[in-house]
Amino acid sequence: MSKIEALLALMRALRDPERGCPWDRAQDFASIAPFTVEEAYEVADAIQRQCPEDLREELGDLLFQVVFHAQMASEQGWFDFGDVVSAINDKMRRRHPHVFGDESIATSADQSIAWEAHKVRERANKGQNSGLLADLPRNLPPAQLAAKMQKKAAQVGFDWPDGKAVLAKIREELDELEAEVRADAGREPIAAEMGDLLFSCINLCRHYGIDADTSLRLTNDKFERRFRHMEERTAARNKQLADCSLAELEVMWSAAKQVCG
Repeated sequence: MSKIEALLALMRALRDPERGCPWDRAQDFASIAPFTVEEAYEVADAIQRQCPEDLREELGDLLFQVVFHAQMASEQGWFDFGDVVSAINDKMRRRHPHVFGDESIATSADQSIAWEAHKVRERANKGQNSGLLADLPRNLPPAQLAAKMQKKAAQVGFDWPDGKAVLAKIREELDELEAEVRADAGREPIAAEMGDLLFSCINLCRHYGIDADTSLRLTNDKFERRFRHMEERTAARNKQLADCSLAELEVMWSAAKQVCG
């Protein structure tokens, strides 16, 4: 028995109606989906931390999610794990005719354009919406969805010429946000302007090849390090942060920046 066959057998055993695990038997696609998303994020986290051992483990967890979904689909008579493997093999061969066929593509940028063209044709052949944004999953994290929308729009020339132009747009959006705040316009208008500002910031990230989620994750980590340093420094004086004045907190924050980066 191969390793993948052993994993599939394990999954079948977990879902066995009589002898399986009660928790695994109780799950369905909707209940498992959040775990699938979580495992994908844990893979990304292991990559960011450059930890091969954790990456191996997290990739296994993500693979298990695929196996879990395939097993539930098999129970419904829809498809099984082998069908999933065949489908992705066929798709990758179909979308790489320059590798498995006679087409010629010279650069990575050309391949990205060809890839999108293949997707549009495939959706049209299936009678689906062939619009450039049609295949974007709306349950993506908002920052990722915004970046993907912007990237696709750029493929047809709907884009700012460079990062400096986007920076000017950010200043414009910030001015509009400030106007709503000063006018005490209420939650919805302020939220709308804040969304425009965030969308423009993500666009700036894209122009400079920066992943917005990764950038924010690094800042979150930095904030956590600095804040923890403040807590430790305060505890060493038998105090709590809540006992400190804002001026004291600002002094400690400046010190934490020097120590923690």
